[in-house]
Amino acid sequence: MKSFVYSNPTKLYYGEDQLSKLGLECKRLGTRVLLVYGGGSIRRNGVYDAVMGELREAGAEVFELSGVEPNPRVTTVRRGAELCREHRIDWVLAVGGGSVIDCTKAIAAAAKYDGDFWEVVTKKAVVKDALPLGAVLTLAATGSEMNSGSVISNVEVEEKHGWGSPLVFPQFSILVPSFTASVPLDQTVYGIVDMMSHVFEQYFHHDTNSPVQDGFCESILRAIVQTAPKLVKDLGNLEHRGTILYCGTMALNGLLSMGVRGDWANHDMEHAVSAVYDIPHGGGLAILFPHWMDVASKKHPEKFAQLGVNVFGVNGEGRSVEKLAEDAIAALRDFWSSLGAPTRLGDYGIDDSKLELMAGKVTANGARGHFLSLTKEDVLDIYRRAL
Repeated sequence: MKSFVYSNPTKLYYGEDQLSKLGLECKRLGTRVLLVYGGGSIRRNGVYDAVMGELREAGAEVFELSGVEPNPRVTTVRRGAELCREHRIDWVLAVGGGSVIDCTKAIAAAAKYDGDFWEVVTKKAVVKDALPLGAVLTLAATGSEMNSGSVISNVEVEEKHGWGSPLVFPQFSILVPSFTASVPLDQTVYGIVDMMSHVFEQYFHHDTNSPVQDGFCESILRAIVQTAPKLVKDLGNLEHRGTILYCGTMALNGLLSMGVRGDWANHDMEHAVSAVYDIPHGGGLAILFPHWMDVASKKHPEKFAQLGVNVFGVNGEGRSVEKLAEDAIAALRDFWSSLGAPTRLGDYGIDDSKLELMAGKVTANGARGHFLSLTKEDVLDIYRRAL
């Protein structure tokens, strides 16, 4: 285990009665609020009215930015930053899933940045100031509600990159399980795949003396494996929604990565795919991760064997680590398929015409991945396997 410093300043409000805390936070942060949300589902399911009621009761003057894309675009960030400057916004409130929160983080920083924010996303510049922000979560998936990371797309150049800053941790996040009850099946499944992938990215590492971190990872994965099949059969069940909601937050708030260095190449590979084809992030991960596992397990089977035994209940008695690793990957494939996740890039109409382009994007700055280092040819191999 490596040396580490851990700090997470986000105040988490969890439960059916916790939206009432929004007014307290509004009074603390200021009355001029930019409300950021997506395609309008929060208006149909009542979340918008509930949030606006709390803000009005707190005396807030609310300005709005709607239409945030599933893969949020830098053009939307620019519009939001301009609204912040024009209306002298005190703080920004994201109401939605990870895409909305990612966009809100970028808006909060872009409002204080004198230049084109794509420079920050591409790491040519560093955030030095940001407006405060908060979140009301409506989709269990990314964990963006309790971390300082964000992913932004630029369709003009077909690129999608993650960036982050301690200045864009949400000051608070409100998690109300019933606010996720109207999420349709496909988005529910994508969210489940995404949070499991976040755990995998941190679970697969080469650091030693990490039984606590590994145990945290396995505990979250077991909870998802036990709960997800019940949830997809009963989408309105608030107990199942609540468990999955909590798993998504805990999967990427820094808890699992203390003292270890995860891999993260799968996210790089998926970002390249969705930058070019604009597919759902969780769908891309469901396709790519098992193929990466096939490759990685040939060199490092032990951790995959551990996953199979401790998460999927594979019988390890008298069997080789190589066989256990194969069974673990097969169990994951079966699990995601049983939920209805896509299995091939072809499910999205993707052929081999742009594989070279995407692999070049992944490895533009050199080999990717820490558990398994991938060259451009390695990435191409995984893409081809996934067709």
